[in-house]
Amino acid sequence: MSVPVKVPRPPRRRHVTTLTGRGTAQAAPRDDTEFLERAAAFRPELLAHCYRMLGSAQDAEDLVQETLLRAWRGRHGFEGRSSLRFWLYRIATSACLTALGHRSRRVVPAGLGAASDDPQAPAGADGADIAWVQPLADPPPDPASVVETRGSVRLALVVALQELPPRQRAVLILRDVLAWRAAEVAALLDTSTAAVNSALQRARERLEQAAPREDDVHDVLDARGRALVDRFARAFQDADVAALARLLRDDVRLEMPPEPVWFADRAVVLRFLGERVFPHITEQRSLALTVNDGQPALATYLRAADGRYHPHAVDVLTLRQGAVARILVFRDTALFPALGLPATLPAGTGPDVPWRW
Repeated sequence: MSVPVKVPRPPRRRHVTTLTGRGTAQAAPRDDTEFLERAAAFRPELLAHCYRMLGSAQDAEDLVQETLLRAWRGRHGFEGRSSLRFWLYRIATSACLTALGHRSRRVVPAGLGAASDDPQAPAGADGADIAWVQPLADPPPDPASVVETRGSVRLALVVALQELPPRQRAVLILRDVLAWRAAEVAALLDTSTAAVNSALQRARERLEQAAPREDDVHDVLDARGRALVDRFARAFQDADVAALARLLRDDVRLEMPPEPVWFADRAVVLRFLGERVFPHITEQRSLALTVNDGQPALATYLRAADGRYHPHAVDVLTLRQGAVARILVFRDTALFPALGLPATLPAGTGPDVPWRW
């Protein structure tokens, strides 16, 4: 049974106090070096925050840079009346809201209309000018990192958040994902607590309606999950429709931005792959990786005339009940360097699917 995407809501913790910083007032940094070190420590969580707001890894990176630059320029005016974390979030959220006032919301193909049941149908409208949601690179493993927001950058949730108006989006992220208090969010957004509570209620109601119909619990990427990804990659590399049929759920969804047409049925997906993809695809190889906080993905490379394998697409997979439930194929080769992937694979690369952690 499917339910709407749910926002991960961490338990309240007494020491989470964003206005004063972990429960005690923070002194202003003593010098520029200390300021840089303390501000840089917040970079990973600021990047996740901006990504949730914007749905774009590149845009989020740009606005984190802008946030740190603005903080640097205004460092002498920071006197420790609030925590450095609160101050940086205030700058970052303001920058995101300004950016969203001048940009179209980001989507995936399923957000544009109903699924097609005809694999031979023409592509339809050109999706080149549509702003698409992008995957986010996983940070290096950090045992000391805070785990209370785990799952809060999963792709399905980020896609659903883009349906909310910008200020409602900010309120819901700060309240339900980061567990900030209503008074803290009101101070950050220069509004009242009543306005924050009202916006949060509207955001929750709208998210319930706008969220894609997804199970809120996905398979953990354990040894069995990695083996499933390996089998899927080998079947795709071999253009083995029969093998793929054994790995896909009946209701599997295939989306391929910037292609606006998408499919939502195993038989239709297999016909599309068998009739319109595999007959025209050259030899390919894959690297397995994780994105968006541990979600499995495959970086696919196609063999070119020089014998080397060149970037083609990043396939983000949703695993559910031991099968592949959703395939989001991002055909944007600019994602490869952003995800830390190699520019090419050498000639002679074997068919094994190595994992890139």
